[in-house]
Amino acid sequence: MSMYANLSLGLQAAGAVSGAIGGFYSAKMTKNQLAFEASMSRINARIAELGYRGAMERGQKEVASLTMQAGQLKARQRASMAANGIDLGEGNAAELQASTEILKETDRMTLESNAVRSAWGYRTQGANYQSEALMKYGSAAGISPFASGASSLLTSAGQVASSWYQMNEASKKS
Repeated sequence: MSMYANLSLGLQAAGAVSGAIGGFYSAKMTKNQLAFEASMSRINARIAELGYRGAMERGQKEVASLTMQAGQLKARQRASMAANGIDLGEGNAAELQASTEILKETDRMTLESNAVRSAWGYRTQGANYQSEALMKYGSAAGISPFASGASSLLTSAGQVASSWYQMNEASKKS
């Protein structure tokens, strides 16, 4: 074989080693990136859980505020009617108090429903982040930088061997 043939084979072999090293570090970088993204998804899931708790607490505070305001309204109504000598247990006075109570309960149920809907959105988002984290951790676990480098090296080694064989056969014919 000529000097150029040997040089060509040497460069192919160096390229094979370089490709194997590149394959190793590329796989390692992909694995690390997936692990990082999985960690970020876990953090986002925790933040979503905090959003869930915050939405539920806001709903409870809104219901407490509504209950207090409705109680004050009823107290003012009762004081006003009593001051005017109206019997609080009968007729329009009783109906007015019942209506106030019904409106309070309707508003309370609306506030609670809104809080649960808002909180459920956060909970669903958190579950999605948890699933995303699991998938990324699983993908990262399936990556082997050594296997990637070895596979690249074996593929390139086969090409170098094929080139060597062809050059060797060509030199025998000349």
